[in-house]
Parts: sequence; structure tokens; C-alpha cells
Amino acid sequence: MKAPLSKPTVKLIGQDGNAFSVMGNVKRALKRAGADQEYIDQYLKEATSGDYNHLLTVSMKYVNVE
Repeated sequence: MKAPLSKPTVKLIGQDGNAFSVMGNVKRALKRAGADQEYIDQYLKEATSGDYNHLLTVSMKYVNVE
């Protein structure tokens, strides 16, 4: 599993608050930052293991949010 060299930044404030949109934005940012598919799959599995607030908390663990 290959994590990105640095934590990417994702703009979520003022964007569509839909859970699928949030996950898509984070997934693209992780991919651009150099994360491999296994790392991205780990994010998606962890992010979808709870409610919307859990999704946001997990997303902030993987990326910087602005």
C-alpha cells in the first residue's frame, strides 16, 4: 500500500455536500497525490463504515480540508 507523500488539500466548503461527491473529491485528490488503489480503497472502506459525520471525520484524516 502506497500513501501519498504529503496530505493533499481538498476544497469541500461551498461544494456539494453529497456524500458521494465528498468521497469522489477525496479519491481524486489522493490519486493525484500519488496514493495507490489499495490506499484509496482503504479510505473508501473506512469512510463508508458509518454515518455522514463519520465520512467527514475520516476524510479529514486522509486530506486537508479547506
